[in-house]
Amino acid sequence: MSEPKRTMTRRDFMRIAGSATIGTAVGVGAMAAETSPSGKRARVVLVRDERAVAADGKVNGEVIAEMLDRGLSELLGLSDPVECWRRLVKPSEVVGVKTNVWRNLPTPPELEKHIKGRLMEVGLPRSGILIDDRGARRTLGKCTALVNVRPVRSHHWSGIGGCIKNMIMFSPRPSAYHPDSCANLGGVWSLPPVKGKTRLNILLALTPLFYGRGPHHWDPRYVWPYRGIFVSQDPVAVDALGAHLLQTKRRLELGGERPVTPTKHIEMAEQRHRLGVSDLKRIDLVKLGWEEDILI
Repeated sequence: MSEPKRTMTRRDFMRIAGSATIGTAVGVGAMAAETSPSGKRARVVLVRDERAVAADGKVNGEVIAEMLDRGLSELLGLSDPVECWRRLVKPSEVVGVKTNVWRNLPTPPELEKHIKGRLMEVGLPRSGILIDDRGARRTLGKCTALVNVRPVRSHHWSGIGGCIKNMIMFSPRPSAYHPDSCANLGGVWSLPPVKGKTRLNILLALTPLFYGRGPHHWDPRYVWPYRGIFVSQDPVAVDALGAHLLQTKRRLELGGERPVTPTKHIEMAEQRHRLGVSDLKRIDLVKLGWEEDILI
């Protein structure tokens, strides 16, 4: 993994902010601010820790577990992480952890193990906790509660791969959601295996991929150790912030040299599907921990 080419200075940030307001830096919020179906707000917690990713790109499992605990405690206003999970799920439920196994940037198994451990501390049996990605429609379809966790990355069709898109494997035909920059991805959340079941969204920004061309693009030059985790009960809000983060980094590193795929599905998730808040001006972001080059 390569380190960032340069460090963002205050002057850099002001230059970027001057060219695009924080509400419209990635096209998220411009239309939403004008046509929002409600004035509701969303709450997102961002936790960063410089120990989360080593110089060689290896993730520190203990640290990212602490980060998730801290973020969830802040989000729900409870000091005990186990009590937080008890607030989200019941011991009698079957909980599915919708992960992501894309080989270049998968959900860290250390974090999957930690989430499973916390659920067991709540009182769920091992048989009541299922973890899957590509087989989600079959293995997680009958779960009564879902935890949505995946890394954020640039995506050729949808602009970003985030929490909204992570549920696409519940569809019997995922390719049906590809047209028009994947604008209708929010519709996946109305499918019976998903609707009303997601209790928590965890968008990992430990080592995001901020640029790519082609559906399976991977280039370590466009990966950087941001060392962050976004936590929210609103999937649209975390994706809006994730998209803003990637675009800010792209502007800093590449300027106007690379085209940007629209993140239309984030706005449409609010306007068409009433799934959450896409307007950054209506997202209350709490930032905890390491602040260097935070970009948000």
